[in-house]
Amino acid sequence: MGKMAATAVVPGLGSCDFSDLREIKKQLLSVAERSRERGLQHSGKWASELAFALDPLPLSELPAAPVLTEEDARDLDAYTLAKSYFDLKEYDRAAYFLRGCKSQKAYFLYMYSRYLSGEKKKDDETVDSLGPLEKGQVKNEALRELRVELSKKHKAQELDGFGLYLYGVVLRKLDLVKEAIDVFVEAAHVLPLHWGAWLELCNLITDKEMLKCLSLPDTWMKEFFLAHIYTELQLIEEALQKYQSLIDAGFSKSTYIISQIAVAYHNIRDIDKALSIFNELRKQDPYRIENMDTFSNLLYVRSMKPELSYLAHNLCEIDKYRVETCCVIGNYYSLRSQHEKAALYFQRALKLNPRYLGAWTLMGHEYMEMKNTSAAIQAYRHAIEVNKRDYRAWYGLGQTYEILKMPFYCLYYYRRAHQLRPNDSRMLVALGECYEKLNQLVEAKKCYWRAYAVGDVEKMALVKLAKLHEQLNESEQAAQCYIKYIQDIYSCGEIVEHLEVSTAFRYLAQYYFKCKLWDEASACAQKCCAFNDTREEGKALLRQILQLRNQGETSSTEMSAPFFLPASLSSNNTPTRRVSPLNLSSVTP
Repeated sequence: MGKMAATAVVPGLGSCDFSDLREIKKQLLSVAERSRERGLQHSGKWASELAFALDPLPLSELPAAPVLTEEDARDLDAYTLAKSYFDLKEYDRAAYFLRGCKSQKAYFLYMYSRYLSGEKKKDDETVDSLGPLEKGQVKNEALRELRVELSKKHKAQELDGFGLYLYGVVLRKLDLVKEAIDVFVEAAHVLPLHWGAWLELCNLITDKEMLKCLSLPDTWMKEFFLAHIYTELQLIEEALQKYQSLIDAGFSKSTYIISQIAVAYHNIRDIDKALSIFNELRKQDPYRIENMDTFSNLLYVRSMKPELSYLAHNLCEIDKYRVETCCVIGNYYSLRSQHEKAALYFQRALKLNPRYLGAWTLMGHEYMEMKNTSAAIQAYRHAIEVNKRDYRAWYGLGQTYEILKMPFYCLYYYRRAHQLRPNDSRMLVALGECYEKLNQLVEAKKCYWRAYAVGDVEKMALVKLAKLHEQLNESEQAAQCYIKYIQDIYSCGEIVEHLEVSTAFRYLAQYYFKCKLWDEASACAQKCCAFNDTREEGKALLRQILQLRNQGETSSTEMSAPFFLPASLSSNNTPTRRVSPLNLSSVTP
C-alpha cells in the first residue's frame, strides 16, 4: 500500500527525458513541499533551488495539494502540533505526541524525530565529554530500536519512499553498508524525486565497478546522481560532461550545478577556472555559504590574502556559526601562519558538525605545521572514517609517517591516495620517494616516469628520475631526463628559480665534457655561471675546455649525444646534434 501511494504522486518519471521542463518543475515543487512536511530540510532546499532555475508556471499548472486520506485526517491535529515542536528541535516532545499515528506522513515524522533525538544527544555528549580528537564510543542509542521497528514495516511492504530512506540511514549508521545500499536503491525506485536517498547512495559507493552493479531507476534524477557520483569518484571529465548536458537541457540558471562544476575544476586543480566560476556564483548568490570552504581552499593555494580576508569577513557577517565559515576563517589564519588559531577554528567547525570531512583534513594539515604528528594522525584517521574516498587524508597520513621515518606505513597510505587519484603527479612522486627509501629503485623509476607522463605539477619528477639514473651510473638516461626537465622549465615560461635547474646544467656540462662534445659542454658551463651555487664549477669547466681546445683536442664525432638548448638560450649558433629520445620503456609502468 505504501509503495503504491508513493509512486502514484510522481507521474512522468519513466525516462531520462528533459523535454517537458514544466512537468519536471511541477514534480520538483511537489517533492519540495512533501520533504518540508517531513522535516527533510536539505532535500526540500535542493528541490526548491532546482525548481527556481526553471521558468515560472502559470496558475493553472501549479501542482495541486495532495489528497488527504482518512488516516491523514485522523492524525492531522497530532501531526500539526508535533511538526511545530519538531521545527523548534524539540524532538522527544514531537515523538511523544505522534505515538500511535498511522498515516505515512505522521509515522515518518515520529520515527525521524526519534532518530534525530538520538543523534542530538550523541553529538552533545561528544562535544561535552571529549576533545575533538578523542575517539570516544558515543553512539546513538535509538538506532537499534528504530532498525527493529522499520525492518518489520519493510518486510510488510508498508514503507513509502521517505520511510525507506530513513530505514537506509539507520542501517548506514549501524555500519550495515550492503543492506543500506539495497534499501537506498529501493527508495530511489519508489520515490525517484527525493534527492536525500540519491545523496546517501553517493556516500556509500566506493568505485565505478560498484556503481555499474546498481540497478537504478531510469529517471531524469539519475542524471543529477551520476554527475554527483562522478565528481565524488574523481571521474571529473565524465562529471563535467553530465553537468554540461544538464545545463543544455534547461538548468543553466541552477546555482547547484554551477557550484558542482566549480568543485569539479577544484578537484582537477584547474585553479583559475574554478576561481572564476566561484566568483560568478558569488555574484548570482552573494549570501551562499555552501562550498565557500572549497572556494577558500583555492584562494589559500593561490596565497590571495586580501580576497580570503574579505571572504572570511563576509561569511562572518552572514553566519559566523556555520561549519563552512569556521573553515574559511581557519584557512585565513593558516595562510597568515597562525596555525594554533587556525586549528582552533577547525575544532570549532567540528563541534558544530563532527562529521564534517573538510575540517578534519584541514585540522590534520595544521597539526602537521605545528609538528604535532600524533594529533595529525588522529585527525586524518577521523577524516577517513567520515569518507574513505578523501585522498587528502590518505596523503596526509603518508606525509606524517614519512616525518616519523616509517617508510612501510607511508608507502601504504601513499598507495591508497594514488588509487583515488591515479593521475595526480604529487601522489606518484611521493610513492617514488618512498620506494627509493626502501631501495626498490625499479618501482621508484616507474613512479617518477609515470608522474612526468601524467603532467608533473611540481616539475620535480624528471629531476628525481635523473638523480636515480645518476645513482645507478646510467649517465645517458640521466642526461636525457635533465634535458627534458630543462626543456619543460623553459617552454612553460616559468621564472627559473628552481635550484634543480643549476643542478641539471652542471650535470649536462660534465656529461658533455666526458663525451668530448666541447660546444655543448661550453654552452652548459656558461649557463652554470648564471647560478650562484654552480658559478665556480662552470668557470672551471670553461677554462678546462679552452685549455683542451688550445692543445688541439677536437670534439668527438663518434658519440651522438642529445642536445637540448632552445635557440633563445644557446649562447652561440653552433648546429646542435639531436637523437631520438632514449627508450624509457624499461621504466614505464
